[in-house]
Amino acid sequence: MIVAIDGPSGSGKSSVAREIARRCGLTYLDTGAMYRSVAYVCLERGVDPDDGDAVAEIARQIAIDFVADGEGQRVIANGEDVTAQIRTPEVERAVSPVSANPRVREVMVALQRSAGERGDVIAEGRDIGTVVFPRAELKVFLSASPEARARRRAVQRGGGNLATGQSVAVDAADEQRILDDLVRRDEYDSSRETSPLRPAEDAHLIDSSSLGFEEVVTNILSLSPELSARAEGRLS
Repeated sequence: MIVAIDGPSGSGKSSVAREIARRCGLTYLDTGAMYRSVAYVCLERGVDPDDGDAVAEIARQIAIDFVADGEGQRVIANGEDVTAQIRTPEVERAVSPVSANPRVREVMVALQRSAGERGDVIAEGRDIGTVVFPRAELKVFLSASPEARARRRAVQRGGGNLATGQSVAVDAADEQRILDDLVRRDEYDSSRETSPLRPAEDAHLIDSSSLGFEEVVTNILSLSPELSARAEGRLS
């Protein structure tokens, strides 16, 4: 079974996909982390994210692995644990031009499809249901208002997690900068020529602006009898 969850940055798709994977025995494929890893290596090597040729070469050479641990999943790029590094504001700003590079996307999509061929997968990103797995059994487009997404991201960077009810105080100026970055990235991702951010025609649309984490997970599980059965232990 393949489940595709698409949506803009900060919509909660990573946390939701990870939890559904845990409950249903699926492999969680964090495609955003793959593009972020390429962006991180570019920054570490002093490569301009807008330099298409150089970025494409890094994408062709990079080795990306996902390693499960007690708290979820670690991201390994070229042998280095980059789980925390790829979530910095610097990588956030660099990943848009990297992910818009057609040659980078060609490499990453091939890797993602290869992972899907190996078994039951839940993948999240921006073009999973439209490009990577257009025949996925279940497609979801998870969105939220820019303001709601900025608050979640600000709390996350402050060490909290609104998905689990762990709120922390955030700086208003930092939250505004995050909001500005999200709006900029939304525009970039939606207007890029290659694999723009958009819902698949057969995707289920869910706006999580006013929904709790458990509500979103439950809503998605209810969309598929197979997922529901897996979550209830009636199917393995």
